[in-house]
Amino acid sequence: RAKRPRGGGRQLEAGMRGILITCNMNERKCVGEAYSLLGEYGDLLYGPEQFSDHEERLSGSEREEDEDDVEAALKKEVGQIRASTEQKLRRFQSVESGANNVVFIRTRGIEPENLVHHILKDIHATKKKKTRVILRMLPISGTCKAFMEDMKKYTETFFEPWFKVPNKGTFQIVYKARNNSHMSREEVIKELAGIVGSLNPENKVDLNNPQYTIVVEIIKNVCCLSVVRDYVLFRKYNLQEVVKSNKDDTQQNPSSVTEDQSSKVVKPETEEEKSSNEVKQENK
Repeated sequence: RAKRPRGGGRQLEAGMRGILITCNMNERKCVGEAYSLLGEYGDLLYGPEQFSDHEERLSGSEREEDEDDVEAALKKEVGQIRASTEQKLRRFQSVESGANNVVFIRTRGIEPENLVHHILKDIHATKKKKTRVILRMLPISGTCKAFMEDMKKYTETFFEPWFKVPNKGTFQIVYKARNNSHMSREEVIKELAGIVGSLNPENKVDLNNPQYTIVVEIIKNVCCLSVVRDYVLFRKYNLQEVVKSNKDDTQQNPSSVTEDQSSKVVKPETEEEKSSNEVKQENK
């Protein structure tokens, strides 16, 4: 058998759509969590994923293994080849990102920005922690080559649904580069902001609470782009921080404590003070 080069046909490249996920050291577990989480919400939004019946035929061939080992082995191998071919057409497919602690899940037949926003909205509302190693989950609506001319040409069309007349909104640009040294952060932000302004002069920059956040993630020679909502509310699309946000808000809001609760808190403090005073007197 001819060996396929590592990552061949399954690497992040221009023309892909998907979800960029950052994790903490454990990429293999991250991929598993991503498949589970995306599968759960993907089925809710788009219905169960449809597969061909080759998997049923494969399981059937395994039952006949005792009758004819050679024939069963051939059927099994054919089924595996078909499975590997069909895998490229599945709704979610992990590809090599080209950076450590970064996983890229390629998507087909769905809108990654809507799916990820729905996931974060649900987690923000329920405060239910659903992942252990996944940190941030960023939808990637388009990719192009990470060269300034390619990015300018691509974004002139890519930004239109959000920023071209009559559409408008406040925006910010967040930029991150990995394994890339030839791009300038300041130049990229300046050029992309200029393109947004040219589409509609009423588009304004807002760094505190923008309607839209333009996400620019560069990995090697690939530029990943998306325009997301609620970037500040969802803590930069960090699944771990979104779960904590409600607790933080409560701590920052002392007015949420009722009078009964405050009175219950005060009583043991006064008793402790009395007992501590008695101990001090005995020590003296």
